[in-house]
This record gives sequence, C-alpha cells and structure tokens, in this order.
Amino acid sequence: MAANLTAQNAYKQNSVTTASPGELTLMLYNGCLKFLGKAKLAIEEKNIQEKNNNLQRAQAIIAELMSTLNMDIDISKQMLPLYEYMNHRLVEANIQNDVAIIEEVEGLVTEFRDTWKEVIRINRQQQFGQGNNGQI
Repeated sequence: MAANLTAQNAYKQNSVTTASPGELTLMLYNGCLKFLGKAKLAIEEKNIQEKNNNLQRAQAIIAELMSTLNMDIDISKQMLPLYEYMNHRLVEANIQNDVAIIEEVEGLVTEFRDTWKEVIRINRQQQFGQGNNGQI
C-alpha cells in the first residue's frame, strides 16, 4: 500500500512539473472543484473542521487564479470581479454552512474549467493541425 501511495505521489508531482501553464490552470480548476465537493460532504456529515479546511483550500486556489491574471488583457479585467465574487461567496458558505452557495460556486468554476478545456483544445488543434479530428 505504501509503495502504491509513493508511486501515486511521484506521478502527481511529475504531472505538475511537466504541465504547460494552460494545463496547470486546468489542474487548479479541477482541484477547486474537488475541495468544493469535499466541503459539501463535510457539511452533510456535520464535520465543521473538514468543511472549513476544504473551503479554505478552494479559496486559496481562487486566490492563485486571481494572482495569475494578466491585467493588461481585457478578459482578465472581467474575470477578476468574478473570482472575487466566488471568494466572497465561499466565505459566506463557510459561515452559514450553506451547500447551495457552494453549488453556486461549483457551477461557476465548472463553466470556467470547461471553457479553459476548450481553449486548450483549440490551441492544440492550431498548434498541431487538424489531423487529430478534434481530440486532445
């Protein structure tokens, strides 16, 4: 079992160190969604400490996404207030133990993630040509 965990950790570390900036952003979105799901489960189980830890991890990811925005690009100026809104809503969810608020943020993060996936797919198509029939 310990060898399996060591192999998994090595794989994760290698995935992060070899990922492109676009893939890293995708990993951040997926990580945020994972922590939001865990926070919802913790609320249902009335595990306040676990809820708090996972919401704070999701907030840290949103803060990281905010810090990577290039404010010289117009879309970044539009995304920053959305990230700020999500962060604020997660604070409210944490205080109120509100699964509905977490689900609202999950919806936004999922939309951002899916849009980002499409951007990566289009960039790869343009970079490597149309020979892959639109698959990554």
